Amino acid sequence: MTLGAQLDALSQTIAAKANADPASSYTAQLLHAGIAKCAKKLGEEAVETAIAAVQGDTTAIAAEAADVLYHLLVMLEACNVSPEAVATALAAREGRSGLAEKASRPKD
Repeated sequence: MTLGAQLDALSQTIAAKANADPASSYTAQLLHAGIAKCAKKLGEEAVETAIAAVQGDTTAIAAEAADVLYHLLVMLEACNVSPEAVATALAAREGRSGLAEKASRPKD
């Protein structure tokens, strides 16, 4: 299975569990807790992934990256942002230099 296919399947599973009983589903627990909880978990998993990368532990990197992707999809669901919207944003950047894309963003 490809990463894209796995992410599509996971996204569908998360959407299906959005209205499940939080007592029976970790995904439902996160979504019920709200956007801030979902964002916090995403951040925690991103830090754990970075630590695994610095340590050079490829098994841990893969496991932590899987956690990051899961928590990213949960946060997207909590924010009502579809994976298709993310795919559209990525497609809009395709073929552009990363430096040029970053330079084109509005300055705060």
